[in-house]
Amino acid sequence: MRGRKPIPTALKLVTGNPSKRPLNTREPKPVTAIPTCPAHLMPAAKTEWKRLARYLHDLGVISELDRAALAAYCQAYGRWVEAEKKLKETPPLLRTPAGYVQQSPWLAISNKNVELMHKFMSELGLSPVSRSRVETTRSMGPKPWEFTGQEDDEFFS
Repeated sequence: MRGRKPIPTALKLVTGNPSKRPLNTREPKPVTAIPTCPAHLMPAAKTEWKRLARYLHDLGVISELDRAALAAYCQAYGRWVEAEKKLKETPPLLRTPAGYVQQSPWLAISNKNVELMHKFMSELGLSPVSRSRVETTRSMGPKPWEFTGQEDDEFFS
């Protein structure tokens, strides 16, 4: 696909459809659900899956369709954790048998997985910038303009 990523219809509705282009009435709206964690994930990846899946479900931004993207993010996270542990044990620069200095392969693995994590984070709404672009289906409490005054009664009682 060429060009910019399309803006989700829900986001266009919230912003008032500034481009005035026709809205996609046939955009898929999958049911939010926590996908099952793939068995092939490494232990650190499974831990990250358990940490994130509930949050994403509570926000209403994950479905069974997102299983592969979340698994790929978690596996990249697991590999990044493993590489960072190895970097604590070894220096970032190594001397080859021929006497040349080269970067540790663990540094390259760490950097590559951080790049992969960043890509998946933006797709899943896991970074502050991408979260500002996500429209959730669940209410996260009263909006500031819905203040009723009863909150003060509960606070002072």
